Amino acid sequence: MGSGCLKVTKYFLFLFNLLFLILGAVILGFGIWILADKTSFIAVLQTSSPSLKTGAYILIGVGAVTMLMGFLGCLGAVNEIRCLLGLYFTCLLVILITQVAAGLIIYFQKETLKEELSRIVGRLIETYDPLNEEEKNLQDAWDYVQRQIACCGWVGAEDWENNAVLINKSMTMYPCSCSNSSEDSVADSGFCNLDIPLNSTAAFADWPVHQQGCMDGVQKWLKDNLGIILGVCTGVAVIELLGMILSIALCKNIHSEDYTKVPKS
Repeated sequence: MGSGCLKVTKYFLFLFNLLFLILGAVILGFGIWILADKTSFIAVLQTSSPSLKTGAYILIGVGAVTMLMGFLGCLGAVNEIRCLLGLYFTCLLVILITQVAAGLIIYFQKETLKEELSRIVGRLIETYDPLNEEEKNLQDAWDYVQRQIACCGWVGAEDWENNAVLINKSMTMYPCSCSNSSEDSVADSGFCNLDIPLNSTAAFADWPVHQQGCMDGVQKWLKDNLGIILGVCTGVAVIELLGMILSIALCKNIHSEDYTKVPKS
């Protein structure tokens, strides 16, 4: 490889690793957001599911490692240090294999994940109580989901018939966040009273709420955004492969170690 091509490869690898550094920061930030978020559907899962918390910590770890790799790649490319480039190539290969394995696990475990999600939301609906301050963040997050997707319950509005508070009230109240009314006077959370005579009873069919369950809305969102998700995953894999090719090409064409190029601290 000529000196001109070597320089081009070196600076392409440097720019690539700069992008990799930024990507690591994004992954790190996403993991922190999952742990810190209290106002969306993520909060419902994060509070109830230990597997999502574990996933968030994994994202934080992957983001930190990716940033470190980006730094090492930049350092190895600019200063032409073969050991750093070799280490960088090995780490990229391990990450790529891990990503493929994780994707296969998620694909083959999707029914198990769906059942776990159904169990989590079912328990949340059954124990929902506006007076319970300990669960307020989790309940507010679920109210937010129902308002944004315009849905009620997980399978449908009938899920709320299992709620202890509504059972005690003979179903004469309904979850406000499920309301299909366009009036601004409807509350965003908690329970609203049905406009019926005192000492009456009711059923979920009498509630002025959306009948569609949130499960359908979440699945529709995933289908609508599946192309974006697959595109991002494919783009990340292509970037990693490109980095591996550039690093091994540069590493093979550096003929001698010169540790005097390593910046002095």
